[in-house]
Amino acid sequence: MYDVIGVGIGPFNLSLAALLDDIPEIEALFFDKTSEFVWHPGMLIGGTDLQVPFIADLVTFANPQSKYTFLNYLHHHNRLYQFFFFNRFDIPRREYNDYAAWVASMLKSCHFGHEVIDVKEAENSHYVVTVSDHEGNQKEYKAKHVVIGTGNIPLVPIELVQTNRDDVFHSSEYLYKKEGVKEAKSITVIGSGQSAAEIFLDLLQVQKDYHYEITWFTRSAEFLQLESAKLGQEVFSPDYVEYFHKLPFKERMDALPQLGQLRKGIDPNTLKSIYDQLYHRSVSVEEQPVYIQPLTEVSRIEKAEDEYKLSCEQWQAKKDFDHYSEKVILATGYKPNIPSWLTQYKDKLVWEDEKRFKVDNDYKLVFKDDQVHNLYTLTNIEHSHGAGATNLGLSVYRNTKIINSILGKQHFKEMKNTVFQQFSP
Repeated sequence: MYDVIGVGIGPFNLSLAALLDDIPEIEALFFDKTSEFVWHPGMLIGGTDLQVPFIADLVTFANPQSKYTFLNYLHHHNRLYQFFFFNRFDIPRREYNDYAAWVASMLKSCHFGHEVIDVKEAENSHYVVTVSDHEGNQKEYKAKHVVIGTGNIPLVPIELVQTNRDDVFHSSEYLYKKEGVKEAKSITVIGSGQSAAEIFLDLLQVQKDYHYEITWFTRSAEFLQLESAKLGQEVFSPDYVEYFHKLPFKERMDALPQLGQLRKGIDPNTLKSIYDQLYHRSVSVEEQPVYIQPLTEVSRIEKAEDEYKLSCEQWQAKKDFDHYSEKVILATGYKPNIPSWLTQYKDKLVWEDEKRFKVDNDYKLVFKDDQVHNLYTLTNIEHSHGAGATNLGLSVYRNTKIINSILGKQHFKEMKNTVFQQFSP
């Protein structure tokens, strides 16, 4: 009988595993179907940085003395002096991935190559978790509590007709497809966020070597810069999460779009690099074809001889048009990855609407009847805990709430008065 079993080992559940490693009262196991820890491998583009400071690692906000801090990772790999002279608060995305993989390799509670395929209630006192390895062998484990950390999966809100996955694909596969993409005569990037901008910049930088035409369409009215003002960033704080969670459901849902520029904008340095590339290129007589157009929604992509026809609308001017491209990269975002076994609890759970289950302040799914054994979730909590639902800087805070809840006592000090502003009188 384990105290807790984690489903999925992304950064959020990995943080939980690292924090629990120093708490002998809680015996835990974590499973992930992938063979090793890799964080968004298709988007680990060289030169890209993490969008939160390094202090938002897996453990520091709760236990800066932990051996699993990012600084200890640097010390272990003889990189502290290089980082000192690097003299920046943000870090390369590839380095964050290497750091997290290093932590995962040291945690005996983390088991890769094992997929949780079912979680059933047993005797109203615990869960039976069925796990399958890569060879199809199954094993059952008992757990008092289960934490869902299955993350997100690609979202493609566009109708795809007879498209080849090597030609039309989600941005999460970019690095796997990059070499083939560069051989095309025309490439189109669709999306308005950081991933779209990074891919566009990456292709722009080598366009002169391959001579393709590159187009960037975004549905948004403009290319929004990520709001990085310090007071604005305070919405990614425990204080704001506590405030947001207490709001009625309608007010929470109304608030999310207002926080869009804080969550979904493009890093200023990325936008600057794109513009600088375009300006320097404009000095030259030999101009490579580049098209950038906001206000454009793509509703359908279909095969048309040796390329693809994109059915588009400039929605503000209400003008329909077709665009043709050999390769199309869909940087269209992600949606929560809800495990299929959760459907068996549908009638037992409290729902806020037809898609969103109710989540309490400690990240427990709310059941209609009281539970002594709980399902916690780090997935699909934007509606309950706000814009920071996928923010790495709040990962440790979320996990300290879960650990305190499991223990039934305040093992980690409750984080209050963490910012300079207040969100309610």
